[in-house]
Amino acid sequence: MTDLPTNQDDRTAVMPTFDGAASVPAPAAPTAAAAVHTIAHSNTAQRTALVVLVGIGALALAFIVMILVGVSSESINALAVFATPIASMVAAYYGITLSIQQVKNERAEKEKAIARADAADAGSRETEVWAAQMESGLRVAMAKLAAAGVGTDEVTKAAGTPDGFF
Repeated sequence: MTDLPTNQDDRTAVMPTFDGAASVPAPAAPTAAAAVHTIAHSNTAQRTALVVLVGIGALALAFIVMILVGVSSESINALAVFATPIASMVAAYYGITLSIQQVKNERAEKEKAIARADAADAGSRETEVWAAQMESGLRVAMAKLAAAGVGTDEVTKAAGTPDGFF
């Protein structure tokens, strides 16, 4: 069907360069950066869980102290004074951590998109060069056929060129 080489890893056709070598490199294997990202993500999750557990522990300690001292309206107010800042700090830490993680994910996606766009641009340039070489070869062949006095109507139809192209 076609004599173009194909890259079996991603099953996309690769246009040859003028020397016949493949012009688009194969996708890179996952690197250590992906492993570091996974470890960093798990460390962030562990740190968030630790902050939440410390907050819950502090609240539990406050409840225990309130029970030992005696439940009264003053002790409930005191518990509210302890619990409100603890809950606020835990919620703020979680929100900030989540926002930072989302920013990191968006930056990683942006870098991947830029890399894909660069690869597509490079592939487009290679395709344009290849097409220009094929057009040049076709023009030379048409000129030689015309000089030899051979009809070129069939070649023009097979090439799919518009009238007046040559």
